[in-house]
Amino acid sequence: MSGNYFGSTFFGVARRSDFISAVRSLLNSLRPEWNRGVFAGDNLITFGKNLSFQFDKPFMTALEKHAQSGVEKSIIWRTAILVWAARNGLRREGDFVECGCYRGTTSRIICDTLDINTTNRSFYLYDLFEYQEGSPYVKMPALGPDLYDEVRRKFAPIPRAKVIKGHVPDILEIESPEQIAFLHIDMNNVAAEIGALDKLFNKVTSGGMIVLDDYGYLPYRAQRDAERQWFADRGYDVIELPTGQGLVIK
Repeated sequence: MSGNYFGSTFFGVARRSDFISAVRSLLNSLRPEWNRGVFAGDNLITFGKNLSFQFDKPFMTALEKHAQSGVEKSIIWRTAILVWAARNGLRREGDFVECGCYRGTTSRIICDTLDINTTNRSFYLYDLFEYQEGSPYVKMPALGPDLYDEVRRKFAPIPRAKVIKGHVPDILEIESPEQIAFLHIDMNNVAAEIGALDKLFNKVTSGGMIVLDDYGYLPYRAQRDAERQWFADRGYDVIELPTGQGLVIK
C-alpha cells in the first residue's frame, strides 16, 4: 500500500488556510480506494499513485538527513527525479554538474544516495553564493557572505565534490569537466542558463541526463521559451514533468 506524502510548501498561495481546506475537501471527495498514494506539495497534488521514491531506502535516508527546511522536504519528488537522472548518469562516461547549487542540499542527497565516494565521478557545484543589489538573479534567503563556506563544509566528506564560486557561464571557462553524464541547471535566470547550455552541452555524453529545474513553472516562462527553442535548434525536445522540471536525454 502506498503511503501519503504531504509537504508544507506551495508557491503562490495567497490564503493558505483556504487553500489547505480546499485540498482536504478534494481528498475527502475521493473513493476510499483512491484516497491513498496522495502527494501534496511543491504545487503538485495527485492521488492514487505508488510514490515509489518513498520505498527507496538510500534516498529517503539521505533526504531525512539533509533536507531541513519545509521547502527542501516539499520538493522531494523533484529531488527524486534528480537522483533518478544521476543514477542513470552512472551508466555513461562523465562527471556530474550542478549550476546553481545554492545550499547544496539536493546535491548532497544525490551524493549520499549514490554513495558517490565509491565511484570515479567528480561533482562540480557552481554558484555565486552571494546576492548583489540590482542583480537579475532571484534573491534567495540563504545567499550571503557565509554561504560559500557553509556549502564547502557540507561537502567536506565528499573528496570529489568541487564547490566553485563564480558567475556562470564565465567560471565554466576556468574550471569545468571534460565530459558530463549528469547536468542539473537551476539558476532562475535566462542568460545564465542559456550560457551554461552553450558552454556545457557539447560535453554531455550520448545518453547523458539534463534536468532544467524551473522549466515548467509559470513565473519562469521566459526560461522555458528560451530553452525550448535552444534545444529545438539542435533537434531535441524537452519534456515538461509534473514536478515542474524539464528533462532531456542527449
